[in-house]
Amino acid sequence: MQAAGFLDERYRGRARDISELGGGDWSRAFSFRLDGRDLVARFGRYGEDFAKDQEAMAFAGPDLPVPRVLEVGNALGGAYAISERHFGLFLENLDEPRWRRLLPALVRGLDHLRHLQVPAASQVPSAAGGPAITMSWREWLLEGLVDRPGQRVAGWRAVLAGSAGLDETFVAGERAFAVLLDTCPEIRHVLHIDLLNRNVLVAGDGSRLVAVFDWGCSAYGDFLYEVAWFTFWAPWHAGLAAIDFRSVMRGHYDATGLDVPFFGERLRCYELHIGLTHLAYRAFAGRREEDLHAVARRTREILEAGNAS
Repeated sequence: MQAAGFLDERYRGRARDISELGGGDWSRAFSFRLDGRDLVARFGRYGEDFAKDQEAMAFAGPDLPVPRVLEVGNALGGAYAISERHFGLFLENLDEPRWRRLLPALVRGLDHLRHLQVPAASQVPSAAGGPAITMSWREWLLEGLVDRPGQRVAGWRAVLAGSAGLDETFVAGERAFAVLLDTCPEIRHVLHIDLLNRNVLVAGDGSRLVAVFDWGCSAYGDFLYEVAWFTFWAPWHAGLAAIDFRSVMRGHYDATGLDVPFFGERLRCYELHIGLTHLAYRAFAGRREEDLHAVARRTREILEAGNAS
């Protein structure tokens, strides 16, 4: 195993209990112990993702625990990062009682993100910057719907065009998204944009967040995009689906006196964006037809709900 060989050499035989944790399309993770500490090593092609994890340490607070990244560098033809390891349940695996128990802590975590100061473009390391800083928020949203050569996920549009149903859904969703885009304010908040993909650990009793990691998708924009992440993906997670997260957050903003103009329109716009970009991503990644069509069905549900309102 290349990862084990690298860790053995890097730490001169002191790395113990090396075990693969899994991974996704961009990186693989391995747990190990070093001098009595539990750590995680990740290996991937894109060093900018690990640079974002380093940047995210500045976002940490009592309501948003972010693991420390101890080192990053080049290895195995790509990049690597070594981070502290934390233990708990993955957020999306919670049952309904634990979801309900977690809600106060999760809402505080989202509020923490909303209150963070966004760095100026000149303060962001070049590896971690990109369009999320140099583009306006609306430009960033639009860019996600364009298939450009050289992009990390290039080539997805031709895949969707090969299926009449998928192509029709994408075109209709894109049209509805464009109509709603003007309701989206040009504001900047820290966004994780991947909180339901084994990137959040929760205490076993569901009482608190333990760790929020893998900030490779993070960006700076409207805080409601993070809420839309939960409302879009809720049907995939029974515990979350039972809660009506939209109403929870709407009630929270009302109770705390936060004015959120065009709440419904912005949320629907971002739900459509999530559906469209994940049609693109799953087409690029060669996911199963049933996965693609599941995202298409959810996107059509949002379209139909908008037409009925």
